Amino acid sequence: MTTIALEGMQFFAFHGYYEEEQKTGTQFVVDVYVQIPDSSLSMVAKTDELTGTVNYEIIYEICRIEMKKTARLIETVAKRIHDRLKSQFPFAMKVEVRLSKLSPPLDGPVARSFIFIG
Repeated sequence: MTTIALEGMQFFAFHGYYEEEQKTGTQFVVDVYVQIPDSSLSMVAKTDELTGTVNYEIIYEICRIEMKKTARLIETVAKRIHDRLKSQFPFAMKVEVRLSKLSPPLDGPVARSFIFIG
């Protein structure tokens, strides 16, 4: 298998269970990993064309669009991204999405909370 990935996509968004989170917003980071068959890689390497592989501009655009749609749970947003990527790249063997919320509003310092769908 071959993995095509985009890591560290940063978005300021208004996802959060509590009303205050949806008003103030926070920083999020999205990491996406798409696995394609090695046979697809061989074909793409010969043609040097995007057909049969994963265009990471499309990955970014899907993430950008879905991050703009406010949700109460990051699980909801991550699942929407995951489902759109699977639909966009039906030849992918596996799609993984990690959505991190930086500095979640808790009583102490926490670097991030995240959900990983794989």
